[in-house]
Amino acid sequence: MKDFKQLAKNVIEIEQRAVAGLHQYIDDNFEQACQLMYHCKGRVIVVGMGKSGHVGGKIAATLASTGTPAFFVHPGEASHGDLGMITSDDVVLCISNSGETAEVLSITPVIKRIGAKLIAMSSNELSTLAKLSDTHICIKVAQEACPLGLAPTSSTTATLVMGDALAVALLNARGFTADDFALSHPGGSLGKRLLLRLADIMHTGERLPVVDESAKIKDALVEMSLKGLGMTAVVDSNQSLTGLFTDGDLRRVLDSKIDIHQDTITSVMTQNPVVADSEMLAAQALKIMQDKKINGLIIVNQDNQVVGAMNMHDLLSAGVI
Repeated sequence: MKDFKQLAKNVIEIEQRAVAGLHQYIDDNFEQACQLMYHCKGRVIVVGMGKSGHVGGKIAATLASTGTPAFFVHPGEASHGDLGMITSDDVVLCISNSGETAEVLSITPVIKRIGAKLIAMSSNELSTLAKLSDTHICIKVAQEACPLGLAPTSSTTATLVMGDALAVALLNARGFTADDFALSHPGGSLGKRLLLRLADIMHTGERLPVVDESAKIKDALVEMSLKGLGMTAVVDSNQSLTGLFTDGDLRRVLDSKIDIHQDTITSVMTQNPVVADSEMLAAQALKIMQDKKINGLIIVNQDNQVVGAMNMHDLLSAGVI
Protein backbone atom coordinates (compact mmCIF):
# COMPACT_ATOMS: atom_id res chain seq x y z
CA MET A 1 0.00 0.00 0.00
CA LYS A 2 1.43 3.35 -1.06
CA ASP A 3 1.83 6.09 1.53
CA PHE A 4 0.03 8.83 -0.37
CA LYS A 5 0.53 11.39 2.37
CA GLN A 6 4.29 10.97 2.39
CA LEU A 7 4.45 11.01 -1.40
CA ALA A 8 2.54 14.30 -1.40
CA LYS A 9 4.86 15.78 1.24
CA ASN A 10 7.85 14.81 -0.89
CA VAL A 11 6.38 16.71 -3.85
CA ILE A 12 5.81 19.81 -1.73
CA GLU A 13 9.35 19.71 -0.35
CA ILE A 14 10.87 19.37 -3.83
CA GLU A 15 8.81 22.28 -5.15
CA GLN A 16 9.64 24.40 -2.10
CA ARG A 17 13.32 23.93 -2.85
CA ALA A 18 12.70 24.81 -6.49
CA VAL A 19 11.02 28.09 -5.54
CA ALA A 20 13.73 28.92 -3.00
CA GLY A 21 16.33 28.39 -5.72
CA LEU A 22 14.84 31.18 -7.82
CA HIS A 23 16.53 33.84 -5.67
CA GLN A 24 19.77 33.35 -7.61
CA TYR A 25 18.01 34.31 -10.85
CA ILE A 26 16.76 37.67 -9.63
CA ASP A 27 19.70 39.34 -11.32
CA ASP A 28 20.52 41.99 -13.92
CA ASN A 29 18.62 40.02 -16.55
CA PHE A 30 15.50 40.10 -14.38
CA GLU A 31 16.04 43.85 -13.89
CA GLN A 32 16.32 44.36 -17.64
CA ALA A 33 13.15 42.37 -18.25
CA CYS A 34 11.28 44.58 -15.75
CA GLN A 35 12.64 47.70 -17.45
CA LEU A 36 11.49 46.50 -20.87
CA MET A 37 8.00 45.74 -19.56
CA TYR A 38 7.78 48.92 -17.51
CA HIS A 39 8.65 51.15 -20.47
CA CYS A 40 6.58 49.13 -22.95
CA LYS A 41 4.33 51.48 -24.95
CA GLY A 42 2.14 48.64 -26.18
CA ARG A 43 1.22 45.34 -24.57
CA VAL A 44 3.12 42.47 -23.01
CA ILE A 45 2.41 39.39 -25.14
CA VAL A 46 2.97 36.09 -23.34
CA VAL A 47 3.69 33.03 -25.50
CA GLY A 48 4.07 29.41 -24.42
CA MET A 49 3.31 25.87 -25.54
CA GLY A 50 1.79 23.03 -23.52
CA LYS A 51 2.15 23.37 -19.76
CA SER A 52 4.22 26.52 -20.28
CA GLY A 53 1.29 27.92 -22.21
CA HIS A 54 -1.13 27.21 -19.37
CA VAL A 55 1.20 28.97 -16.93
CA GLY A 56 1.73 31.74 -19.46
CA GLY A 57 -2.01 32.39 -19.60
CA LYS A 58 -2.07 32.88 -15.86
CA ILE A 59 0.98 35.16 -15.96
CA ALA A 60 -0.66 37.32 -18.64
CA ALA A 61 -3.84 37.53 -16.56
CA THR A 62 -1.88 38.54 -13.45
CA LEU A 63 0.04 41.21 -15.36
CA ALA A 64 -3.17 42.61 -16.85
CA SER A 65 -4.92 42.83 -13.49
CA THR A 66 -1.98 44.54 -11.78
CA GLY A 67 -1.36 47.44 -14.13
CA THR A 68 0.64 45.92 -16.98
CA PRO A 69 -1.58 45.47 -20.07
CA ALA A 70 -1.00 41.93 -21.31
CA PHE A 71 -2.58 38.99 -23.09
CA PHE A 72 -1.65 35.43 -24.05
CA VAL A 73 -1.07 34.20 -27.59
CA HIS A 74 -0.78 30.50 -28.42
CA PRO A 75 2.32 29.97 -30.61
CA GLY A 76 0.45 27.59 -32.90
CA GLU A 77 -2.25 30.18 -33.54
CA ALA A 78 0.40 32.90 -33.82
CA SER A 79 1.96 31.24 -36.86
CA HIS A 80 -1.46 31.11 -38.52
CA GLY A 81 -2.47 34.74 -38.24
CA ASP A 82 -2.35 35.79 -34.59
CA LEU A 83 1.10 37.35 -35.06
CA GLY A 84 -0.88 40.24 -36.50
CA MET A 85 -1.73 41.12 -32.88
CA ILE A 86 1.89 41.97 -32.16
CA THR A 87 3.35 45.40 -32.94
CA SER A 88 6.74 47.03 -32.62
CA ASP A 89 5.57 48.73 -29.42
CA ASP A 90 5.01 45.41 -27.68
CA VAL A 91 7.20 43.22 -25.50
CA VAL A 92 6.93 39.47 -26.03
CA LEU A 93 7.57 37.10 -23.12
CA CYS A 94 8.32 33.65 -24.56
CA ILE A 95 8.19 30.75 -22.10
CA SER A 96 9.85 27.41 -22.84
CA ASN A 97 11.45 25.26 -20.18
CA SER A 98 13.93 23.78 -22.62
CA GLY A 99 14.30 26.92 -24.69
CA GLU A 100 14.01 24.73 -27.77
CA THR A 101 10.23 24.41 -28.24
CA ALA A 102 9.72 24.31 -31.99
CA GLU A 103 6.40 26.18 -32.05
CA VAL A 104 7.88 29.04 -30.03
CA LEU A 105 11.14 29.21 -31.99
CA SER A 106 9.26 29.26 -35.29
CA ILE A 107 7.73 32.67 -34.51
CA THR A 108 10.73 34.38 -32.88
CA PRO A 109 12.27 35.54 -36.21
CA VAL A 110 9.00 37.26 -37.08
CA ILE A 111 8.83 38.87 -33.63
CA LYS A 112 12.36 40.20 -34.11
CA ARG A 113 11.49 41.45 -37.60
CA ILE A 114 8.40 43.26 -36.31
CA GLY A 115 10.68 45.07 -33.89
CA ALA A 116 9.08 43.92 -30.64
CA LYS A 117 11.39 43.30 -27.69
CA LEU A 118 11.77 39.65 -26.73
CA ILE A 119 12.14 38.28 -23.19
CA ALA A 120 12.89 34.58 -22.87
CA MET A 121 12.04 32.51 -19.80
CA SER A 122 13.68 29.10 -19.80
CA SER A 123 15.89 26.80 -17.77
CA ASN A 124 18.82 27.04 -20.19
CA GLU A 125 20.62 30.33 -20.68
CA LEU A 126 22.48 28.82 -23.65
CA SER A 127 19.32 27.70 -25.42
CA THR A 128 18.32 28.91 -28.86
CA LEU A 129 15.46 30.95 -27.39
CA ALA A 130 17.76 32.59 -24.84
CA LYS A 131 20.27 33.55 -27.54
CA LEU A 132 17.55 35.13 -29.70
CA SER A 133 16.12 37.19 -26.84
CA ASP A 134 16.92 40.70 -25.66
CA THR A 135 17.15 39.33 -22.14
CA HIS A 136 16.75 35.90 -20.55
CA ILE A 137 15.23 34.97 -17.19
CA CYS A 138 16.39 31.63 -15.89
CA ILE A 139 13.86 29.31 -14.22
CA LYS A 140 16.09 26.25 -13.83
CA VAL A 141 15.15 23.81 -11.07
CA ALA A 142 17.23 21.05 -9.50
CA GLN A 143 14.61 18.37 -10.13
CA GLU A 144 11.03 17.83 -11.14
CA ALA A 145 8.67 16.59 -8.45
CA CYS A 146 7.62 13.86 -10.87
CA PRO A 147 9.70 10.77 -9.91
CA LEU A 148 10.20 10.03 -13.60
CA GLY A 149 11.59 13.51 -14.13
CA LEU A 150 9.26 13.89 -17.10
CA ALA A 151 6.03 15.65 -16.11
CA PRO A 152 6.51 19.42 -15.70
CA THR A 153 5.93 19.99 -11.99
CA SER A 154 8.64 21.93 -10.16
CA SER A 155 9.51 23.74 -13.37
CA THR A 156 5.97 25.00 -13.97
CA THR A 157 5.72 26.08 -10.33
CA ALA A 158 8.99 27.99 -10.68
CA THR A 159 7.74 29.61 -13.89
CA LEU A 160 4.52 30.71 -12.22
CA VAL A 161 6.38 32.18 -9.24
CA MET A 162 8.80 34.04 -11.52
CA GLY A 163 5.83 35.46 -13.40
CA ASP A 164 4.34 36.65 -10.13
CA ALA A 165 7.68 38.23 -9.24
CA LEU A 166 7.63 40.20 -12.49
CA ALA A 167 4.00 41.28 -12.04
CA VAL A 168 4.38 42.41 -8.43
CA ALA A 169 7.67 44.19 -9.09
CA LEU A 170 5.97 46.13 -11.89
CA LEU A 171 2.89 46.75 -9.73
CA ASN A 172 5.03 48.46 -7.11
CA ALA A 173 7.07 50.38 -9.66
CA ARG A 174 3.86 51.78 -11.20
CA GLY A 175 2.42 52.80 -7.83
CA PHE A 176 -0.58 50.57 -8.57
CA THR A 177 -3.23 50.97 -5.85
CA ALA A 178 -6.14 48.98 -4.47
CA ASP A 179 -8.52 51.31 -6.33
CA ASP A 180 -6.66 50.61 -9.58
CA PHE A 181 -6.99 46.89 -8.91
CA ALA A 182 -10.70 47.23 -8.27
CA LEU A 183 -11.24 48.97 -11.62
CA SER A 184 -10.19 45.77 -13.39
CA HIS A 185 -12.26 43.60 -11.02
CA PRO A 186 -15.62 45.43 -10.81
CA GLY A 187 -17.69 42.27 -10.90
CA GLY A 188 -15.99 40.48 -8.03
CA SER A 189 -16.59 40.83 -4.31
CA LEU A 190 -13.21 42.51 -3.91
CA GLY A 191 -14.11 45.09 -6.53
CA LYS A 192 -17.35 45.83 -4.75
CA ARG A 193 -15.57 46.31 -1.46
CA LEU A 194 -13.05 48.66 -3.04
CA LEU A 195 -15.32 50.62 -5.38
CA LEU A 196 -18.85 50.68 -4.01
CA ARG A 197 -19.78 53.90 -2.20
CA LEU A 198 -22.76 54.66 -0.01
CA ALA A 199 -24.19 56.89 -2.75
CA ASP A 200 -24.58 53.71 -4.85
CA ILE A 201 -26.72 51.82 -2.34
CA MET A 202 -28.35 54.31 0.06
CA HIS A 203 -32.11 54.90 0.22
CA THR A 204 -33.13 58.36 -0.96
CA GLY A 205 -36.24 60.37 -1.81
CA GLU A 206 -39.50 58.62 -0.96
CA ARG A 207 -37.57 55.57 0.29
CA LEU A 208 -35.78 57.64 2.93
CA PRO A 209 -37.23 57.26 6.47
CA VAL A 210 -37.45 60.74 7.99
CA VAL A 211 -39.81 62.59 10.35
CA ASP A 212 -39.94 66.14 11.64
CA GLU A 213 -38.83 66.70 15.23
CA SER A 214 -42.37 67.80 16.08
CA ALA A 215 -43.74 64.34 15.14
CA LYS A 216 -45.29 62.06 17.73
CA ILE A 217 -43.64 58.74 18.53
CA LYS A 218 -46.50 56.91 16.79
CA ASP A 219 -45.77 58.85 13.59
CA ALA A 220 -42.16 57.75 13.74
CA LEU A 221 -43.27 54.12 14.14
CA VAL A 222 -45.47 54.41 11.06
CA GLU A 223 -42.57 55.87 9.07
CA MET A 224 -40.25 53.07 10.20
CA SER A 225 -42.81 50.45 9.18
CA LEU A 226 -43.37 52.03 5.76
CA LYS A 227 -39.67 52.38 4.88
CA GLY A 228 -38.51 49.09 6.41
CA LEU A 229 -35.03 50.10 7.52
CA GLY A 230 -35.59 49.65 11.24
CA MET A 231 -34.94 53.33 11.90
CA THR A 232 -35.93 56.86 11.01
CA ALA A 233 -34.03 60.12 10.91
CA VAL A 234 -35.39 63.09 12.86
CA VAL A 235 -34.90 66.50 11.22
CA ASP A 236 -35.65 70.15 11.90
CA SER A 237 -37.32 72.63 9.54
CA ASN A 238 -34.09 72.91 7.51
CA GLN A 239 -33.91 69.13 7.04
CA SER A 240 -30.84 69.06 9.28
CA LEU A 241 -30.40 65.93 11.37
CA THR A 242 -31.28 66.32 15.04
CA GLY A 243 -31.59 62.68 16.05
CA LEU A 244 -32.29 59.07 15.19
CA PHE A 245 -34.96 56.63 16.33
CA THR A 246 -34.35 52.89 15.88
CA ASP A 247 -35.87 49.53 16.71
CA GLY A 248 -33.61 49.47 19.75
CA ASP A 249 -35.02 52.79 20.93
CA LEU A 250 -38.53 51.40 20.44
CA ARG A 251 -37.84 48.48 22.79
CA ARG A 252 -36.67 50.88 25.43
CA VAL A 253 -39.79 53.03 24.95
CA LEU A 254 -42.08 50.05 25.43
CA ASP A 255 -40.41 49.34 28.78
CA SER A 256 -41.16 52.88 29.97
CA LYS A 257 -44.31 54.85 30.72
CA ILE A 258 -44.02 57.07 27.65
CA ASP A 259 -47.22 57.66 25.70
CA ILE A 260 -46.48 57.01 22.02
CA HIS A 261 -49.65 58.91 21.01
CA GLN A 262 -48.84 62.10 22.91
CA ASP A 263 -45.08 62.34 23.39
CA THR A 264 -42.89 63.72 20.61
CA ILE A 265 -40.06 61.81 19.00
CA THR A 266 -37.47 64.22 20.44
CA SER A 267 -38.15 62.85 23.93
CA VAL A 268 -36.92 59.36 23.01
CA MET A 269 -34.63 59.75 19.99
CA THR A 270 -30.88 59.24 20.08
CA GLN A 271 -29.10 62.55 19.77
CA ASN A 272 -25.81 62.93 17.89
CA PRO A 273 -26.07 59.57 16.11
CA VAL A 274 -23.26 58.11 14.03
CA VAL A 275 -23.51 59.45 10.48
CA ALA A 276 -21.70 58.95 7.19
CA ASP A 277 -20.92 60.78 3.97
CA SER A 278 -22.35 59.60 0.66
CA GLU A 279 -18.83 59.28 -0.82
CA MET A 280 -17.72 56.91 1.94
CA LEU A 281 -16.80 53.43 0.72
CA ALA A 282 -19.38 50.82 1.63
CA ALA A 283 -16.59 48.73 3.15
CA GLN A 284 -15.70 51.62 5.47
CA ALA A 285 -19.33 51.95 6.49
CA LEU A 286 -19.43 48.25 7.29
CA LYS A 287 -16.43 48.60 9.62
CA ILE A 288 -18.04 51.57 11.40
CA MET A 289 -21.27 49.64 11.90
CA GLN A 290 -19.41 46.61 13.20
CA ASP A 291 -17.27 48.70 15.57
CA LYS A 292 -20.26 50.68 16.88
CA LYS A 293 -22.52 47.60 16.94
CA ILE A 294 -25.24 49.36 14.97
CA ASN A 295 -27.37 48.08 12.10
CA GLY A 296 -27.83 51.26 10.06
CA LEU A 297 -26.43 54.63 9.15
CA ILE A 298 -27.90 57.99 8.24
CA ILE A 299 -26.04 59.77 5.43
CA VAL A 300 -25.76 63.55 5.62
CA ASN A 301 -24.23 66.29 3.46
CA GLN A 302 -21.81 69.03 4.51
CA ASP A 303 -24.70 71.03 5.98
CA ASN A 304 -25.80 68.08 8.13
CA GLN A 305 -28.90 67.64 5.99
CA VAL A 306 -30.18 64.08 5.62
CA VAL A 307 -29.64 62.77 2.09
CA GLY A 308 -29.83 59.01 2.57
CA ALA A 309 -30.02 55.98 4.82
CA MET A 310 -28.81 52.37 4.65
CA ASN A 311 -28.56 49.27 6.80
CA MET A 312 -26.76 45.93 6.97
CA HIS A 313 -29.25 44.35 4.58
CA ASP A 314 -28.24 46.86 1.90
CA LEU A 315 -24.57 45.89 2.32
CA LEU A 316 -25.51 42.22 2.14
CA SER A 317 -27.59 42.74 -1.01
CA ALA A 318 -24.73 44.67 -2.62
CA GLY A 319 -22.27 41.84 -1.94
CA VAL A 320 -20.09 43.86 0.43
CA ILE A 321 -20.59 41.38 3.26
